[in-house]
Amino acid sequence: MGALPTINMSQARHPHCQPKTQKVISNRKRYKLSCFQGIVCSLTLAAGWSVAMPCSLAAEKVTIRLGPFQQSLAIADLDRFAKTGKLPPNLQIFNSILTPQIRELLNRKLQVDPAFADKFVAELVRSPAGKQLFTSLGVAIPGSTTESLQAALNLALRQVNGLTVVNFLQAYPEETVTVDATKALQIAVEFNANQLQSQALGVLLERQLLVNNTPFVPSFDPAAIAKQTVQQQTLTLQDRQRNRIIPVDIYWSQVDPQAPLVVISHGFGANRKFFAYLARHLASHGITVAAIEHPGSNAIAVSQASEKVNLAQLLPATEFIERPKDVSFLLNELGKLNSQSGQFLGKFNTEKVSVIGHSLGGYTALALAGGELNLAELRKFCQTQLSLGESPGDWLQCAATSLKAQKLQLKDERVKSAIAFNPLVGKLFGSKGLSQINQPVLMLTGTEDVLTPTLKHQIAPFAQLRGTKYLVTAIGATHLSIIDPAYAVSTATTIVKEKRGEETNSLRQLIRGVTLAFLKQQTPEANTYQQFLTPAYAQSLSTPQLPLRLNSDLPGSIKPWLSFVSMKK
Repeated sequence: MGALPTINMSQARHPHCQPKTQKVISNRKRYKLSCFQGIVCSLTLAAGWSVAMPCSLAAEKVTIRLGPFQQSLAIADLDRFAKTGKLPPNLQIFNSILTPQIRELLNRKLQVDPAFADKFVAELVRSPAGKQLFTSLGVAIPGSTTESLQAALNLALRQVNGLTVVNFLQAYPEETVTVDATKALQIAVEFNANQLQSQALGVLLERQLLVNNTPFVPSFDPAAIAKQTVQQQTLTLQDRQRNRIIPVDIYWSQVDPQAPLVVISHGFGANRKFFAYLARHLASHGITVAAIEHPGSNAIAVSQASEKVNLAQLLPATEFIERPKDVSFLLNELGKLNSQSGQFLGKFNTEKVSVIGHSLGGYTALALAGGELNLAELRKFCQTQLSLGESPGDWLQCAATSLKAQKLQLKDERVKSAIAFNPLVGKLFGSKGLSQINQPVLMLTGTEDVLTPTLKHQIAPFAQLRGTKYLVTAIGATHLSIIDPAYAVSTATTIVKEKRGEETNSLRQLIRGVTLAFLKQQTPEANTYQQFLTPAYAQSLSTPQLPLRLNSDLPGSIKPWLSFVSMKK
């Protein structure tokens, strides 16, 4: 990050942080530390950072401006309000402003391993969201500089209990901090901790996942649709035992008998048309595709739900079980059609299946491949750590907490591989549940996905996987960047700005090529297609606006970020 600025200390909180040379100014014993003198604080942290903020250079007061009105108060009183919700007498004037919602904002935390704070800030200031954050903070804190803001953020992040508004103010290198309340509230609402983590991580991923290769010159293009004519037909299956009607679109051409059957599972609130372009592409290459629609979590079910505000109640808990069972039921039915005379005779290789899923469908694919749900860990997260600042995916996963089991296995032995695009994972499989998957897995993450943020929902889960695995990283891509451009997304369900269509063509091209190559690894053509499961292939399709990476493991520089996920708030 470079040198920290000169810092004015009103009080040193730890004896080991006293400078060797002290300068008395009036009778206030204020000290100035140069950048290198301030390193003493870092040495204290290295010796043992379990002491909360051992080197805090705390501001004592905050002056809050609200239009022409302004009032100074002790930061300790603001801290007391954040912790207890009670307003001391000198804060009663702010009674209409310091609401329970503001208290919740004050208590939001950005959790960072204190030993990793410097690295986090260095990456954050390079990211688009980080740059915007510092610009906005400069407006909200009149008279501040980028250096003073970075210094305060760096020091506040070193608290083991996480960064909050209050400890950021305490770490600011002046005795009094002036805050424009209107601008500050706007920042608190707009900037999401998960998004900041993901974008800072995205800057790091772009560099660290880059592999220098010779120019990639393939003999053919796996992303090009093949010449075979693709046929498509819709089946409507009825599972009477579970009282579920399951529509399925079947895509096929001249079937490769060695290729796996592919089942596509859509995300929450979507339908079976979501990946139509990918289904047609795979079918043109001889792979039969069954795009299933889950009746309990499709677009119709969401639009008819009575509870549309609380995401944790919008999705029935049973859907986390029923979705994998939908696929197992589908395989049973296709197995029957495969042996009956008619147009589907020999079309379905139900003993060698690959499940492709997006978002909640990604969860479905991983569960069918052998991931074990850990509902005990999920309940702990949802009861103790879930807050308004968490992502929609974090809220949605908590719908599963009312299931009775502690752990749950939904594996289908016929599923031989899984592809999880922007999967909803979070705490669903706990800290070890995905390590039970022995089948090959291909995963995609988009670093600007605010619905299922990259760190908690893809990067940390990917690190759990022990078998053959590939990670496609799309720097700057969002949750819906890979969907069919022709698929209509309801504006009512789109809560964030998505990158899709023309600007993400290169990503969809990569998805077509990598998916085909991954599936072909189960056929005699495996070696021919292996070249497309390499960093060089992904990087050949990168653009300055959308850098693309493909790796089979995480570099060591990324792994410290995983502590963000494991640390308690």
